[in-house]
Amino acid sequence: MSDLSTVLRLLDTDPQDSGCEEAMELLHVYAELLARDEDAARLHPRIAAHLRACGPCREDLQGLLAAIRGDAGPR
Repeated sequence: MSDLSTVLRLLDTDPQDSGCEEAMELLHVYAELLARDEDAARLHPRIAAHLRACGPCREDLQGLLAAIRGDAGPR
């Protein structure tokens, strides 16, 4: 990644973004809220902002949701 693209990516970051560390600490809570059809983004806006920007954390969330909902695939 070039220096310019790194700077542009950082400038585009939502100031509410919690970062990966905080998101990982609360991801199971966020997933449980989503599984219960609650407004997880309203309750945890910093996590929601991070998930919009971070593909790996979003993938982890999808995995947790699949496990919670019982559609994680063959066992």
